[in-house]
Amino acid sequence: MAGISLDLELLVAKRTDETKDIVALELVSRSGDNLPPFTAGAHIDVQVPGGPVRQYSLCNEPGVGKTYALGILRDPVSRGGSLGIHEHVQEGSLLQVSEPRNHFPLDESAQHSILLAGGIGVTPILCMARRLSALEHSFEMHYCTRSSESTAFIESIAASTFGDKVHHHFDDGGQEQLLDIPGLLAAPRDGVHVYVCGPGGFMDAVLGAARTAGWPEEQLHSEFFSAEVGVKEDDGNFQIELAKSGKTVTVAADQTAVDALAAAGVDVPVSCEQGVCGTCLMTVLEGEPDHRDMYLTPDEQAANNQFTPCCSRSNTAVLVVDA
Repeated sequence: MAGISLDLELLVAKRTDETKDIVALELVSRSGDNLPPFTAGAHIDVQVPGGPVRQYSLCNEPGVGKTYALGILRDPVSRGGSLGIHEHVQEGSLLQVSEPRNHFPLDESAQHSILLAGGIGVTPILCMARRLSALEHSFEMHYCTRSSESTAFIESIAASTFGDKVHHHFDDGGQEQLLDIPGLLAAPRDGVHVYVCGPGGFMDAVLGAARTAGWPEEQLHSEFFSAEVGVKEDDGNFQIELAKSGKTVTVAADQTAVDALAAAGVDVPVSCEQGVCGTCLMTVLEGEPDHRDMYLTPDEQAANNQFTPCCSRSNTAVLVVDA
């Protein structure tokens, strides 16, 4: 399997401190040419200077243009990604990035869209709002943050053509302006799609309320930015059989499948290494995965035909994959 292709070298044309912990970057081609087009919800892979490859959602209006806009939160427990961006990337810096990919697409045929953003999860949601506004489609956006001071893009949203569709909810504000998630999603509606991105607890609350209310899975769309990699006390060894080569690799109890495969000379592309991005996704031919990712939907996990080796394991002694 091939790794991630970082084929674009882009110039940081502008850096803005949106809040004390969030920086906005505008990336352009050094030649001034148009960049590869993207759709709402897309992201790019970025090689952090001196650090890992990380995925960041595009937040400007999608389509064909000369700019990729990003919003990046300084994570206090950064593993080298966001910290590297905040400390080492300035206007004039050059970054190696991939062409856009989309694991969180917008259904433009929906009669109405409910966009829910928590904190830095606003980046793909903002991109969707820009697209829906350009199409003049019906939507509403709810943006939850700790305070107005910690709210990225608050001024550009207010000045936008869709500012009246955005409802801000501040943790330090009055009870009357807090987001009532169960109330908002109490009644499933045909043709209405729900999109959510943000911290795990926020997303769990949204998806849990929607599923409790009976929203069909095909009307629920989510993208997790991070997750705790689950480890269980009774984790044991299992084997991965590579169907194409016939090779068998043993995954130790204290080892990820990605690490075991890499040690055996099998290249698996990775990015988040937390089961949220889908970069490492493998097709399962036989066996039952022990799903510990946040990328696959419950229905996709139940099908047991895909597997995220960065964090998931196996409920069977052998897992046969199409590799």
